[in-house]
Amino acid sequence: MHHKLNKRRCEFIRTVRLNSHLQSGVTLVELILSMVIISIALTGVLVVMNQTVKHSADPVIRHQAIAIAESYLEEILLQSYDNPAGGYSGSSRGQFDDVDDYNGLSDTGVHDHLGNVVATLSNYNVSVSVSSPVTLAGSVLAKKVTVSVTGIGSRLNLVGYRADY
Repeated sequence: MHHKLNKRRCEFIRTVRLNSHLQSGVTLVELILSMVIISIALTGVLVVMNQTVKHSADPVIRHQAIAIAESYLEEILLQSYDNPAGGYSGSSRGQFDDVDDYNGLSDTGVHDHLGNVVATLSNYNVSVSVSSPVTLAGSVLAKKVTVSVTGIGSRLNLVGYRADY
């Protein structure tokens, strides 16, 4: 009986070896099917990457536009409410001394507070409007200052008020 078991075992091992030798590799259908599945998965991944890369600079551009508008608005709101006695009333930005001097300012490209061009921000345009005084609570007069920044497919308006106090 022990001999019969060994004989069956040898036949089984021989059969497994024979079958494994005949079935090494993949069939053409399996190969094509796996290529189709991988192609579909890769296409999905590439579409998502393309959308991500296409819009990755948008937050940076928006943040830059906000920083430009805040800079202009801060410069304007730090000026006097009215033209001081003997004050400046020309168009040279470096000599502006009150809020109204900025009304109608239109810069092609960003300029510093002295009116010099900031070359790295040449894709942005800035315009400023200053409204006539309005009366707020407590009979306080204020001028509405609107700074508009445009460039690289975006437009941003930042508003501030300069009160007469």
